[in-house]
Amino acid sequence: MSEQRSVPLRKHLMDLKPCRHGGLVQETSETYRIPESEILDFSANFNPLGNPFEHPESGLNFDEVLKNSFKKLTEYPDNRYLEFREAAARFVGLGVAPQNIIPGNGSTEIIRLVVECVVEKGDLVLLPQPTFGEYEMQCRIMGAELQYPNQDEVETLPDELLEKAKILFICNPNNPTGKLRTRDEIKALAERCTKHKTLLFVDEAFIELSDPSQSVADLAISNNYVFVMRSLTKDFAIPGIRIGFGIASPKMAEILDTARLSWNLGTLANAMGTALLNIENGVENPYLKKARLMIREEGEKLKAKLDRIRGFKAGEVNVNFIFVNVSKFMLDSTELSARLAARRVLVRDCSSFHGLGKDYIRVAVRTAEENDRLIAAIGDVITQWGKEQAKSELQHVIEKASEEGIGSRKTCEYYPCHFEGQNCTFCFCPFYPCENERTGGKWIESSRGGKVWSCVDCHLVHKKETAQKILDCLMQEGNTDELVKVAWKKVMEPIL
Repeated sequence: MSEQRSVPLRKHLMDLKPCRHGGLVQETSETYRIPESEILDFSANFNPLGNPFEHPESGLNFDEVLKNSFKKLTEYPDNRYLEFREAAARFVGLGVAPQNIIPGNGSTEIIRLVVECVVEKGDLVLLPQPTFGEYEMQCRIMGAELQYPNQDEVETLPDELLEKAKILFICNPNNPTGKLRTRDEIKALAERCTKHKTLLFVDEAFIELSDPSQSVADLAISNNYVFVMRSLTKDFAIPGIRIGFGIASPKMAEILDTARLSWNLGTLANAMGTALLNIENGVENPYLKKARLMIREEGEKLKAKLDRIRGFKAGEVNVNFIFVNVSKFMLDSTELSARLAARRVLVRDCSSFHGLGKDYIRVAVRTAEENDRLIAAIGDVITQWGKEQAKSELQHVIEKASEEGIGSRKTCEYYPCHFEGQNCTFCFCPFYPCENERTGGKWIESSRGGKVWSCVDCHLVHKKETAQKILDCLMQEGNTDELVKVAWKKVMEPIL
């Protein structure tokens, strides 16, 4: 009997692979044996101010919410979630009423609920790429047929394709690119989807941290072919408490609410969600307004610093994360992410997003101090990589010199970096960074922040007679690292 038939599950689930996410702090701690408290997480995107209970201007009191929820721990939650629905409708505004709200145990459960209720095996689903991976995961579980148009093709999708599709997923702002579509763009798309009876699923998980005026929640309240999802995780930096909700027409919401899992919000989540959604003035609360301003200001500063790193190209700043193209960087996204993780800084390797390969990372926008730590960590990675390359190049030089002897290499792209007739045997200095200012080298301010050792005013190893003496030392029997120390002592110190 085949392995597939030995497990009583649907056949198409056998090859299902888990959806990758950011925020893997515990996993990173275990992998690199680093205390979780020392890890700075730029791979998950939350309100950079932290949760609102730490900010008096929010008007929220954590102890009070906790105390009130404790009183209800011995009872089942009221599965109608009336107070939660009322609070969610008030928070969103735009004419949304409690009967339009479907409570959810985080955004993933809402996605699962909609897909379960809409998609049958073999139905076509459109997933503009790149985008949030949970849409694909939940559709694969239901056995949907998937197509992956590019994000830039969404507005020009053929009518024939929309006619065949059951759902079109739009994340706005989009994760991971940060692209923010205007309300008018989404509205036009909704009209086309309605015409073809294709459900337009609009994920607005980040809208309150971006531009709430672009929300289309009001379109969903009277249109059976528009569904809008919201998440409290991002707005209020509470990923440990799973709370989200959907917005749909009364008819659609009633059916989805009946189909959802009973008591999907526990007592604490219900109380916490209701309190957060009742925050005074909703999306215009000082806490959220301050967060949006901080994201814009610190995001632009971080983007400028990222763009100064050779090989980095940072995307637009519309929300609390930045999409970074690293295709021209010395390391691919996976190796860069791993090296940063070893230095206690997590970024999102975007290689798990459909079609991106290993050319992109995503970084959260955090406080100025934390953002500088990210830039410094990238600088450390670059420095270490340079040392590794120098060591590798040195070994190559030694092997080549043993066959051909010392020559006057003039193929270096920087030739002449110091003087005509220089010797470029050691394009990578074997002593870098020597940190000895008697050579002419010195510490300079780095564009990435902090200081870096510069050899621009040192020309000693490019003198032919010096290079020959260094090479003579390095070609002796022994460990290369030790021979480098010997060469410094025997050759460089007498010169200095």
